[in-house]
Amino acid sequence: MKAKLLSVLAEPNRLDIVELLRNGPQPVGEICNKLKLHQPQVSKHLNVLSKAGFVEVHPEAQQRIYNLRIEPFQEIDTWLNSYRKFWKDSFDRLDDYLIKLQEDEMKKKGKSHGKKK
Repeated sequence: MKAKLLSVLAEPNRLDIVELLRNGPQPVGEICNKLKLHQPQVSKHLNVLSKAGFVEVHPEAQQRIYNLRIEPFQEIDTWLNSYRKFWKDSFDRLDDYLIKLQEDEMKKKGKSHGKKK
């Protein structure tokens, strides 16, 4: 499922639409104007985003208002959290290793100064 979600966002115009909707709900016409895209193109991208669960639409009079849904972003965030933990653990081990190297270096310097006296 994550691959499908990420592939939907990999298309630059769809990612631009998601970034725009992050600021709040937008009618299709505003999305077209702000992104300088034609309405059929925007509608096609919104349809893909809707099928993937990223956006939902609410008709208001003659307009269709789109806004983001939280669920797919939560799913991606959950997946990314596993990598955040991996990198945090890796950096923690690197920190421990560097501290040990510094301590070993300090011990060597302390012994070498002691020999010269």
